[in-house]
Amino acid sequence: MTRGIFLAGNESALCRAIEAETVSRVEQYAAAFIPNRLPGASKNSPAENEKRLSLEWNPSSPISARTVVIAAENRLEHIDDAILICSPPSIRSSAADLPFSDVEIMLNDHVKGWFFLVKELAAVFRNRGQGTLALVYQDVASSGKDDAVDILGPSALASFRALTNGLLAAAHNDQYFTAGFSVSDAGNDAAFASFMYKSIDDLSKRNNGKLFKFGKFNFFK
Repeated sequence: MTRGIFLAGNESALCRAIEAETVSRVEQYAAAFIPNRLPGASKNSPAENEKRLSLEWNPSSPISARTVVIAAENRLEHIDDAILICSPPSIRSSAADLPFSDVEIMLNDHVKGWFFLVKELAAVFRNRGQGTLALVYQDVASSGKDDAVDILGPSALASFRALTNGLLAAAHNDQYFTAGFSVSDAGNDAAFASFMYKSIDDLSKRNNGKLFKFGKFNFFK
């Protein structure tokens, strides 16, 4: 049986590395990317490849979350591994100058969207009685002491981290596997992607609900 892998995330080095590792493992996979709707942001889409089954996803819509999961199931026949990759964009602005539109976009696309998608994927895995839900986030501290700091990106990341921790705490009640991955070693994304897949392959009831940390000082903890 072919392994059905579904990726969801936004354009980022971390997402590209995980996708490259996925390409080396399967003949086809499904992917849904968060569109970059921030004003002035690069509109570059991930480079096309023949193995990717690209799916449309509007993260702010619960109906779209259900539609994209159904589409992934239909295209792949089944979802074995769902890998959600949170690496939100930076929005550098003082609090007084923060555009309302940027707040709405960040909340809709990089906060609400993950909750809607997790709900649909969890229902699929619960009904099948198997599968792996992997939640990946780039836990890298912001640097610099600029007047304009990134307020929204870390807030979206904190929401995803809290969602991950809640799902991991409840994983012992589920028949499917849930794993979290915290990446603190920016720039070593290819090594992380390989580590992540090895960890998913080795998941068992014993380590269901585990948070795997990857960084210079905690590679395999």
